[in-house]
Amino acid sequence: FWLKLKCPGKDLAVLHRLQVHRSMMAVAIVVASAAALAAIAFAAPVSPATLVCLGALLLLSGPAVYAGLKQTVEFLSSLSRSKKHGKIGGYTSQYDGDKSAEDRNAEYASLVNDYYDLATEFYEWGWGTCFHFANQFRGESFRDAIRRHEFYLAGRLGVKRGSTLLDCGCGVGGPARNIARFTDSNIKAVTINQFQVDRGNSISVKEGVRDKVELIQADFMKLPFPDASFDGVYAIESTCHAPDRSKVYSEIMRVLKPGGTFACYEWCLTDKYDASLEHHRKLKKDIEIGDGLPDLVHTSVCTKALGEAGFEIVEARDCAQDGDLTGGEAWWVPLSPSWHPLKWPRFQFNPVMFKLMPVILRCLELTGLVPKGTVETQVMLQAGGVGCCQGGVTGAFTPMWLMVGRKPL
Repeated sequence: FWLKLKCPGKDLAVLHRLQVHRSMMAVAIVVASAAALAAIAFAAPVSPATLVCLGALLLLSGPAVYAGLKQTVEFLSSLSRSKKHGKIGGYTSQYDGDKSAEDRNAEYASLVNDYYDLATEFYEWGWGTCFHFANQFRGESFRDAIRRHEFYLAGRLGVKRGSTLLDCGCGVGGPARNIARFTDSNIKAVTINQFQVDRGNSISVKEGVRDKVELIQADFMKLPFPDASFDGVYAIESTCHAPDRSKVYSEIMRVLKPGGTFACYEWCLTDKYDASLEHHRKLKKDIEIGDGLPDLVHTSVCTKALGEAGFEIVEARDCAQDGDLTGGEAWWVPLSPSWHPLKWPRFQFNPVMFKLMPVILRCLELTGLVPKGTVETQVMLQAGGVGCCQGGVTGAFTPMWLMVGRKPL
Protein backbone atom coordinates (compact mmCIF):
# COMPACT_ATOMS: atom_id res chain seq x y z
CA PHE A 1 0.00 0.00 0.00
CA TRP A 2 2.79 2.41 0.95
CA LEU A 3 4.62 1.76 -2.34
CA LYS A 4 1.44 2.21 -4.38
CA LEU A 5 0.69 5.45 -2.56
CA LYS A 6 4.19 6.83 -3.23
CA CYS A 7 4.44 5.57 -6.82
CA PRO A 8 0.94 5.31 -8.33
CA GLY A 9 0.70 3.35 -11.55
CA LYS A 10 3.95 1.48 -11.03
CA ASP A 11 4.29 -2.30 -10.97
CA LEU A 12 4.13 -3.40 -7.35
CA ALA A 13 6.44 -6.37 -7.82
CA VAL A 14 9.15 -4.17 -9.29
CA LEU A 15 8.75 -1.59 -6.54
CA HIS A 16 8.86 -4.29 -3.89
CA ARG A 17 12.15 -5.64 -5.24
CA LEU A 18 13.68 -2.18 -5.17
CA GLN A 19 12.50 -1.69 -1.61
CA VAL A 20 13.76 -5.06 -0.43
CA HIS A 21 17.20 -4.47 -1.90
CA ARG A 22 17.75 -1.64 0.56
CA SER A 23 15.95 -3.33 3.41
CA MET A 24 19.06 -3.96 5.45
CA MET A 25 20.03 -0.31 5.09
CA ALA A 26 16.72 0.65 6.62
CA VAL A 27 17.18 -1.80 9.46
CA ALA A 28 20.57 -0.25 10.17
CA ILE A 29 19.03 3.24 10.18
CA VAL A 30 16.35 2.26 12.64
CA VAL A 31 18.73 0.45 14.96
CA ALA A 32 21.07 3.42 14.97
CA SER A 33 18.20 5.84 15.48
CA ALA A 34 16.74 3.79 18.32
CA ALA A 35 20.13 3.63 19.99
CA ALA A 36 20.53 7.37 19.61
CA LEU A 37 17.10 8.01 21.09
CA ALA A 38 17.86 5.80 24.06
CA ALA A 39 21.26 7.35 24.62
CA ILE A 40 19.91 10.86 24.41
CA ALA A 41 16.88 10.16 26.55
CA PHE A 42 18.79 8.49 29.36
CA ALA A 43 22.19 10.15 29.26
CA ALA A 44 21.53 13.86 28.95
CA PRO A 45 18.80 16.48 28.71
CA VAL A 46 17.67 17.09 25.16
CA SER A 47 15.24 19.40 23.46
CA PRO A 48 11.82 18.03 22.45
CA ALA A 49 12.55 19.07 18.85
CA THR A 50 15.54 16.71 18.67
CA LEU A 51 13.50 13.80 19.95
CA VAL A 52 10.70 14.62 17.51
CA CYS A 53 13.16 14.64 14.59
CA LEU A 54 14.65 11.29 15.57
CA GLY A 55 11.20 9.85 16.12
CA ALA A 56 10.12 11.05 12.68
CA LEU A 57 13.12 9.26 11.18
CA LEU A 58 11.98 6.03 12.76
CA LEU A 59 8.40 6.56 11.57
CA LEU A 60 9.36 7.35 7.99
CA SER A 61 11.63 4.31 7.88
CA GLY A 62 8.74 2.07 8.94
CA PRO A 63 7.68 0.69 5.54
CA ALA A 64 11.26 -0.09 4.53
CA VAL A 65 11.92 -1.71 7.90
CA TYR A 66 8.86 -3.89 7.48
CA ALA A 67 10.02 -4.98 4.02
CA GLY A 68 13.53 -5.63 5.34
CA LEU A 69 12.35 -7.65 8.30
CA LYS A 70 9.97 -9.62 6.10
CA GLN A 71 12.75 -10.43 3.64
CA THR A 72 15.12 -11.40 6.45
CA VAL A 73 12.51 -13.62 8.11
CA GLU A 74 11.87 -15.34 4.77
CA PHE A 75 15.62 -15.81 4.29
CA LEU A 76 16.10 -17.32 7.75
CA SER A 77 12.96 -19.42 7.37
CA SER A 78 14.26 -20.83 4.09
CA LEU A 79 17.64 -21.55 5.68
CA SER A 80 16.00 -23.28 8.65
CA ARG A 81 14.30 -25.75 6.29
CA SER A 82 17.40 -26.25 4.17
CA LYS A 83 19.28 -29.52 4.20
CA LYS A 84 21.82 -28.29 1.68
CA HIS A 85 24.38 -26.50 3.83
CA GLY A 86 25.86 -29.72 5.11
CA LYS A 87 27.48 -29.94 1.66
CA ILE A 88 29.92 -27.14 2.46
CA GLY A 89 32.72 -29.48 3.59
CA GLY A 90 32.52 -31.57 0.46
CA TYR A 91 32.38 -28.46 -1.70
CA THR A 92 35.42 -26.70 -0.22
CA SER A 93 37.42 -29.96 -0.30
CA GLN A 94 37.37 -29.64 -4.10
CA TYR A 95 39.84 -26.78 -3.68
CA ASP A 96 42.26 -28.56 -1.35
CA GLY A 97 45.93 -28.59 -2.28
CA ASP A 98 45.79 -32.08 -3.77
CA LYS A 99 42.96 -31.13 -6.16
CA SER A 100 43.79 -29.50 -9.50
CA ALA A 101 41.73 -27.44 -11.92
CA GLU A 102 41.56 -30.57 -14.09
CA ASP A 103 40.02 -32.49 -11.17
CA ARG A 104 37.41 -29.78 -10.66
CA ASN A 105 36.65 -29.61 -14.38
CA ALA A 106 36.00 -33.35 -14.37
CA GLU A 107 33.48 -32.88 -11.55
CA TYR A 108 32.10 -29.52 -12.72
CA ALA A 109 28.43 -30.55 -12.66
CA SER A 110 28.35 -31.59 -8.99
CA LEU A 111 30.72 -28.74 -8.06
CA VAL A 112 28.50 -26.03 -9.58
CA ASN A 113 25.26 -27.62 -8.42
CA ASP A 114 26.54 -27.88 -4.83
CA TYR A 115 27.77 -24.30 -4.96
CA TYR A 116 24.37 -22.92 -5.93
CA ASP A 117 22.63 -25.12 -3.38
CA LEU A 118 24.80 -23.33 -0.82
CA ALA A 119 24.84 -19.81 -2.25
CA THR A 120 21.48 -19.02 -3.86
CA GLU A 121 19.59 -17.93 -0.75
CA PHE A 122 22.48 -15.72 0.36
CA TYR A 123 22.73 -14.19 -3.12
CA GLU A 124 19.07 -13.32 -3.28
CA TRP A 125 18.98 -11.92 0.25
CA GLY A 126 22.05 -9.74 -0.13
CA TRP A 127 22.06 -8.85 -3.84
CA GLY A 128 18.61 -9.43 -5.35
CA THR A 129 17.46 -11.82 -8.06
CA CYS A 130 20.00 -10.69 -10.70
CA PHE A 131 23.26 -12.41 -9.84
CA HIS A 132 25.73 -10.20 -11.69
CA PHE A 133 27.74 -6.98 -11.52
CA ALA A 134 27.46 -3.63 -13.34
CA ASN A 135 29.25 -0.31 -13.39
CA GLN A 136 27.02 2.38 -11.92
CA PHE A 137 27.04 5.68 -13.81
CA ARG A 138 26.15 9.11 -12.46
CA GLY A 139 22.49 9.34 -11.50
CA GLU A 140 21.90 5.58 -11.64
CA SER A 141 20.67 3.53 -8.73
CA PHE A 142 22.16 0.08 -8.23
CA ARG A 143 19.05 -1.51 -9.78
CA ASP A 144 19.09 0.93 -12.72
CA ALA A 145 22.67 -0.10 -13.46
CA ILE A 146 21.88 -3.81 -13.23
CA ARG A 147 18.98 -3.51 -15.69
CA ARG A 148 20.90 -1.26 -18.09
CA HIS A 149 23.74 -3.80 -18.15
CA GLU A 150 21.24 -6.54 -19.05
CA PHE A 151 19.43 -4.46 -21.65
CA TYR A 152 22.67 -3.53 -23.38
CA LEU A 153 23.54 -7.21 -23.82
CA ALA A 154 20.01 -8.03 -25.00
CA GLY A 155 20.24 -5.21 -27.53
CA ARG A 156 23.34 -6.79 -29.07
CA LEU A 157 21.21 -9.82 -30.07
CA GLY A 158 19.29 -7.73 -32.61
CA VAL A 159 16.10 -9.78 -32.22
CA LYS A 160 12.52 -8.89 -33.09
CA ARG A 161 9.47 -8.82 -30.87
CA GLY A 162 8.19 -12.33 -30.19
CA SER A 163 11.58 -13.98 -30.71
CA THR A 164 12.61 -17.08 -28.79
CA LEU A 165 15.75 -16.60 -26.70
CA LEU A 166 17.91 -18.84 -24.52
CA ASP A 167 19.38 -17.64 -21.22
CA CYS A 168 22.36 -19.92 -20.71
CA GLY A 169 22.95 -20.11 -16.94
CA CYS A 170 20.05 -18.11 -15.51
CA GLY A 171 20.26 -18.24 -11.70
CA VAL A 172 16.77 -17.57 -10.36
CA GLY A 173 15.82 -15.81 -13.57
CA GLY A 174 16.03 -12.12 -12.67
CA PRO A 175 17.74 -11.09 -15.94
CA ALA A 176 15.46 -13.36 -17.99
CA ARG A 177 12.36 -11.66 -16.60
CA ASN A 178 13.82 -8.19 -17.21
CA ILE A 179 14.92 -9.05 -20.76
CA ALA A 180 11.59 -10.71 -21.57
CA ARG A 181 9.83 -7.44 -20.70
CA PHE A 182 12.44 -5.33 -22.52
CA THR A 183 12.43 -7.30 -25.79
CA ASP A 184 8.91 -8.80 -25.59
CA SER A 185 10.54 -12.16 -26.29
CA ASN A 186 9.86 -15.66 -25.04
CA ILE A 187 12.75 -17.01 -23.00
CA LYS A 188 13.88 -20.49 -22.06
CA ALA A 189 16.34 -20.17 -19.19
CA VAL A 190 18.56 -23.04 -18.06
CA THR A 191 20.40 -23.67 -14.80
CA ILE A 192 21.97 -26.87 -13.53
CA ASN A 193 20.43 -26.31 -10.10
CA GLN A 194 16.87 -27.54 -9.39
CA PHE A 195 16.43 -25.25 -6.37
CA GLN A 196 17.00 -22.24 -8.64
CA VAL A 197 14.50 -23.61 -11.18
CA ASP A 198 11.79 -23.97 -8.55
CA ARG A 199 12.53 -20.58 -7.01
CA GLY A 200 12.76 -18.77 -10.34
CA ASN A 201 9.53 -20.19 -11.75
CA SER A 202 7.75 -19.28 -8.52
CA ILE A 203 8.95 -15.67 -8.81
CA SER A 204 7.89 -15.57 -12.47
CA VAL A 205 4.37 -16.58 -11.47
CA LYS A 206 4.24 -13.83 -8.83
CA GLU A 207 5.50 -11.25 -11.34
CA GLY A 208 3.05 -12.31 -14.04
CA VAL A 209 5.63 -13.39 -16.66
CA ARG A 210 5.47 -17.17 -16.30
CA ASP A 211 3.95 -17.39 -19.80
CA LYS A 212 7.06 -15.71 -21.27
CA VAL A 213 9.87 -17.07 -19.06
CA GLU A 214 10.43 -20.74 -18.27
CA LEU A 215 13.32 -21.96 -16.12
CA ILE A 216 14.52 -25.49 -16.95
CA GLN A 217 16.99 -27.70 -15.12
CA ALA A 218 19.73 -28.52 -17.62
CA ASP A 219 23.49 -28.70 -18.11
CA PHE A 220 24.58 -26.11 -20.66
CA MET A 221 27.29 -28.52 -21.83
CA LYS A 222 24.43 -30.80 -23.03
CA LEU A 223 21.47 -28.56 -23.84
CA PRO A 224 18.12 -30.40 -24.15
CA PHE A 225 16.99 -28.56 -27.29
CA PRO A 226 16.97 -29.44 -31.01
CA ASP A 227 19.41 -27.83 -33.41
CA ALA A 228 18.62 -24.24 -34.50
CA SER A 229 15.96 -23.68 -31.82
CA PHE A 230 16.69 -20.07 -30.80
CA ASP A 231 16.76 -16.66 -32.48
CA GLY A 232 19.36 -15.45 -29.97
CA VAL A 233 21.33 -16.74 -26.98
CA TYR A 234 22.90 -14.81 -24.12
CA ALA A 235 24.88 -15.69 -20.99
CA ILE A 236 25.49 -13.31 -18.11
CA GLU A 237 28.50 -14.26 -15.97
CA SER A 238 27.61 -17.94 -16.16
CA THR A 239 29.73 -19.83 -18.71
CA CYS A 240 32.71 -19.25 -16.42
CA HIS A 241 31.40 -22.39 -14.67
CA ALA A 242 32.00 -24.48 -17.80
CA PRO A 243 34.89 -26.97 -17.78
CA ASP A 244 35.66 -26.24 -21.44
CA ARG A 245 34.77 -22.89 -23.04
CA SER A 246 35.05 -24.17 -26.60
CA LYS A 247 32.61 -27.00 -25.90
CA VAL A 248 29.99 -24.83 -24.19
CA TYR A 249 30.18 -22.26 -27.00
CA SER A 250 29.86 -25.10 -29.53
CA GLU A 251 26.73 -26.33 -27.80
CA ILE A 252 25.31 -22.79 -27.90
CA MET A 253 26.20 -22.64 -31.60
CA ARG A 254 24.25 -25.87 -32.18
CA VAL A 255 20.96 -24.58 -30.74
CA LEU A 256 21.25 -21.11 -32.32
CA LYS A 257 19.59 -20.46 -35.67
CA PRO A 258 21.87 -19.62 -38.63
CA GLY A 259 22.54 -15.89 -38.68
CA GLY A 260 21.65 -15.62 -34.99
CA THR A 261 23.78 -13.88 -32.38
CA PHE A 262 25.28 -15.06 -29.10
CA ALA A 263 26.30 -12.36 -26.60
CA CYS A 264 27.82 -12.88 -23.18
CA TYR A 265 29.63 -11.36 -20.24
CA GLU A 266 32.49 -13.63 -19.12
CA TRP A 267 34.48 -13.73 -15.87
CA CYS A 268 38.15 -13.55 -16.87
CA LEU A 269 41.65 -12.72 -15.78
CA THR A 270 43.02 -9.68 -17.60
CA ASP A 271 46.43 -8.69 -18.92
CA LYS A 272 47.10 -7.11 -15.52
CA TYR A 273 47.02 -10.49 -13.78
CA ASP A 274 50.52 -11.56 -12.73
CA ALA A 275 50.80 -15.16 -11.57
CA SER A 276 54.17 -14.39 -9.96
CA LEU A 277 52.44 -12.16 -7.38
CA GLU A 278 51.09 -13.96 -4.31
CA HIS A 279 48.30 -11.39 -3.92
CA HIS A 280 47.09 -12.10 -7.46
CA ARG A 281 47.23 -15.87 -6.95
CA LYS A 282 45.23 -15.50 -3.73
CA LEU A 283 42.49 -13.34 -5.25
CA LYS A 284 42.18 -15.83 -8.12
CA LYS A 285 41.74 -18.73 -5.70
CA ASP A 286 39.30 -16.76 -3.52
CA ILE A 287 37.18 -16.01 -6.59
CA GLU A 288 37.23 -19.65 -7.67
CA ILE A 289 36.27 -21.03 -4.25
CA GLY A 290 33.82 -18.25 -3.37
CA ASP A 291 32.04 -18.39 -6.72
CA GLY A 292 32.02 -22.04 -7.75
CA LEU A 293 34.51 -21.86 -10.63
CA PRO A 294 36.53 -24.92 -11.67
CA ASP A 295 39.18 -22.55 -13.05
CA LEU A 296 39.44 -18.84 -13.89
CA VAL A 297 41.02 -18.20 -17.30
CA HIS A 298 42.41 -15.25 -19.27
CA THR A 299 40.28 -13.18 -21.66
CA SER A 300 42.27 -14.53 -24.63
CA VAL A 301 41.23 -18.11 -23.77
CA CYS A 302 37.54 -17.21 -24.04
CA THR A 303 37.87 -15.18 -27.23
CA LYS A 304 39.89 -17.92 -28.91
CA ALA A 305 37.36 -20.56 -27.80
CA LEU A 306 34.48 -18.56 -29.29
CA GLY A 307 36.22 -18.57 -32.66
CA GLU A 308 37.07 -22.26 -32.37
CA ALA A 309 33.39 -23.00 -31.84
CA GLY A 310 32.70 -21.54 -35.27
CA PHE A 311 31.36 -18.09 -34.40
CA GLU A 312 32.18 -15.01 -36.42
CA ILE A 313 33.53 -12.73 -33.68
CA VAL A 314 31.77 -9.38 -33.91
CA GLU A 315 33.31 -7.88 -30.79
CA ALA A 316 35.38 -8.77 -27.73
CA ARG A 317 36.25 -6.16 -25.11
CA ASP A 318 36.20 -5.39 -21.38
CA CYS A 319 33.00 -3.53 -20.48
CA ALA A 320 34.50 -2.73 -17.07
CA GLN A 321 36.43 -0.01 -18.92
CA ASP A 322 33.31 1.56 -20.45
CA GLY A 323 32.05 5.05 -19.78
CA ASP A 324 32.95 7.86 -17.40
CA LEU A 325 32.54 6.72 -13.80
CA THR A 326 32.87 10.25 -12.38
CA GLY A 327 30.04 10.55 -9.90
CA GLY A 328 29.32 6.82 -10.23
CA GLU A 329 30.83 3.59 -8.96
CA ALA A 330 32.89 0.82 -10.51
CA TRP A 331 31.33 -2.65 -10.46
CA TRP A 332 33.47 -3.79 -7.51
CA VAL A 333 32.62 -0.91 -5.14
CA PRO A 334 29.55 -2.66 -3.60
CA LEU A 335 31.97 -5.31 -2.31
CA SER A 336 34.36 -2.83 -0.73
CA PRO A 337 34.13 -2.02 3.03
CA SER A 338 32.22 0.97 4.36
CA TRP A 339 31.32 2.22 7.84
CA HIS A 340 28.21 3.92 6.49
CA PRO A 341 25.08 1.86 7.37
CA LEU A 342 23.34 3.22 4.28
CA LYS A 343 25.96 1.63 2.03
CA TRP A 344 24.66 -1.92 1.67
CA PRO A 345 26.11 -4.49 1.01
CA ARG A 346 29.35 -2.56 1.64
CA PHE A 347 28.51 -2.13 5.33
CA GLN A 348 28.87 -5.89 5.94
CA PHE A 349 32.47 -5.82 4.64
CA ASN A 350 33.80 -3.37 7.25
CA PRO A 351 36.12 -5.03 9.82
CA VAL A 352 33.50 -5.15 12.60
CA MET A 353 30.62 -6.52 10.54
CA PHE A 354 32.98 -8.87 8.71
CA LYS A 355 33.74 -10.57 12.02
CA LEU A 356 30.30 -10.08 13.56
CA MET A 357 28.23 -11.79 10.85
CA PRO A 358 29.76 -15.26 11.39
CA VAL A 359 29.23 -14.85 15.17
CA ILE A 360 25.54 -14.01 14.65
CA LEU A 361 25.06 -16.96 12.31
CA ARG A 362 26.94 -19.27 14.72
CA CYS A 363 24.47 -18.32 17.45
CA LEU A 364 21.59 -19.08 15.09
CA GLU A 365 23.20 -22.43 14.28
CA LEU A 366 23.50 -23.28 17.99
CA THR A 367 19.83 -22.47 18.55
CA GLY A 368 18.81 -24.54 15.54
CA LEU A 369 17.33 -21.58 13.64
CA VAL A 370 19.66 -22.22 10.72
CA PRO A 371 21.36 -25.49 9.76
CA LYS A 372 24.95 -26.41 10.48
CA GLY A 373 27.23 -25.29 7.68
CA THR A 374 25.59 -21.86 7.35
CA VAL A 375 28.57 -20.08 8.93
CA GLU A 376 31.09 -21.82 6.70
CA THR A 377 28.96 -20.98 3.66
CA GLN A 378 28.77 -17.30 4.60
CA VAL A 379 32.53 -17.12 5.26
CA MET A 380 33.21 -18.73 1.88
CA LEU A 381 30.95 -16.25 0.09
CA GLN A 382 32.53 -13.32 1.93
CA ALA A 383 35.97 -14.46 0.84
CA GLY A 384 34.73 -14.69 -2.73
CA GLY A 385 33.40 -11.14 -2.49
CA VAL A 386 36.74 -9.88 -1.19
CA GLY A 387 38.54 -11.70 -4.01
CA CYS A 388 36.29 -10.11 -6.63
CA CYS A 389 36.77 -6.69 -5.05
CA GLN A 390 40.54 -7.06 -5.03
CA GLY A 391 40.41 -8.28 -8.60
CA GLY A 392 38.58 -5.09 -9.52
CA VAL A 393 40.87 -2.81 -7.54
CA THR A 394 44.00 -4.30 -9.13
CA GLY A 395 42.39 -4.64 -12.55
CA ALA A 396 43.53 -8.26 -12.65
CA PHE A 397 39.96 -9.58 -13.01
CA THR A 398 36.85 -8.56 -14.93
CA PRO A 399 33.33 -10.02 -14.64
CA MET A 400 32.22 -8.40 -17.89
CA TRP A 401 34.42 -9.47 -20.77
CA LEU A 402 31.90 -8.83 -23.53
CA MET A 403 31.87 -11.21 -26.45
CA VAL A 404 29.45 -11.02 -29.38
CA GLY A 405 29.49 -13.79 -31.96
CA ARG A 406 27.35 -14.51 -35.02
CA LYS A 407 26.50 -17.96 -36.35
CA PRO A 408 27.23 -18.10 -40.09
CA LEU A 409 24.27 -18.49 -42.44
